[in-house]
Amino acid sequence: MRREIFSEDHDLFRDQFRRFVKAEVEPFAPQWNRDGITPRAIWKRMGEEGYLGANQATEYGGAGGDFLYDAIVMEELAYFRCHALQASLHTDICLPYLASFGTEAQKRKWLVPAIAGECLVAIAMTEPGAGSDLAAVQTLALRQGDHYVLNGSKTFISNGQNCDLVIVVAKTDPTRRHDGISLILVETDTPGFRRGRNLEKIGLEGQDTSEMAFEDCRVPAANLLGQEGGGFKMLMQKLQQERLCIAIGSMASVRRSLDDTIAYVKERRAFGKSIASFQNTQFKLAELETEYEIGQAFTDRLLAAHVRGDDIVKEVSMAKFWCSDLQKKAAAECLQLFGGYGFMRETPISQDYCDAAVQSIYAGSNEIMKVIIARRMGLE
Repeated sequence: MRREIFSEDHDLFRDQFRRFVKAEVEPFAPQWNRDGITPRAIWKRMGEEGYLGANQATEYGGAGGDFLYDAIVMEELAYFRCHALQASLHTDICLPYLASFGTEAQKRKWLVPAIAGECLVAIAMTEPGAGSDLAAVQTLALRQGDHYVLNGSKTFISNGQNCDLVIVVAKTDPTRRHDGISLILVETDTPGFRRGRNLEKIGLEGQDTSEMAFEDCRVPAANLLGQEGGGFKMLMQKLQQERLCIAIGSMASVRRSLDDTIAYVKERRAFGKSIASFQNTQFKLAELETEYEIGQAFTDRLLAAHVRGDDIVKEVSMAKFWCSDLQKKAAAECLQLFGGYGFMRETPISQDYCDAAVQSIYAGSNEIMKVIIARRMGLE
């Protein structure tokens, strides 16, 4: 069924990008997973083809489209199990900070090459002792003359090995909580910045995830993003889109798990007939198909609202936890229908099972999503 939120232009873009993914991304994704990282060359190709800036202004090298174009990129990469290429992190989570809060000089220096795939960007929020509670970050960025001096450590930073620029969440005023947080732009060749190991994960293996350390790391005061002390407000403003991205990718992954499983149960035979004819198989897949349609309809509604500029913090929090939980459920139940083959790494459903695990954790755990929803319901 055609999804009404997408125009013919969106559909043409999807067809074009799908051809690109099938030719230049999907065949190489398994090797990237084995390597634990994606090559810089594919990021450059994404930039050359306009897939890293579809939603960015043309004056900075973007295509000037709406967020639905970026959603298409997310959906296609997720559907073809190309999770190693975390384009949404770069394009839809990191770049909006530069585009919305950066000075003209910052945009020219970093946003333009980022859209071109020449400067990869990461955002460093999580610390060994601070995750969803961003006000608890301990990394310091203290002003000394015309520089900030950073000290602290970060962990679980996606694109941490490949990145050239890091948006660092740090305390510029350690005596304050939320109002003491600022965002500092740190180039990875800055003395005092140290990239840690590429962390091993149970899923998303090809997406590099790293530790980072800052030891008397001096960056120009001009690298402050937005206003000093305004970091928390900027983060809250952009987390709506980040959490919507999780829902978008989750639903595309659910669709792929279902498509593969439906095809498999029609072919697999047991006791003289296809396992698709067993009532348990039919009921399980009927339930998952129904939940998929519900989740996709809700996500599409939120996509349209987000493009309009609506405040949908409560709703995207719902979508983030519900869709990611559905992704985990669908992957587990589909793997069960594959039987022993589902447990084999060579069977793609096993990758779905592993890749789904983190969806309920990052971008704010699903438990935090429920706290946000409750507060928006006036239940404090």
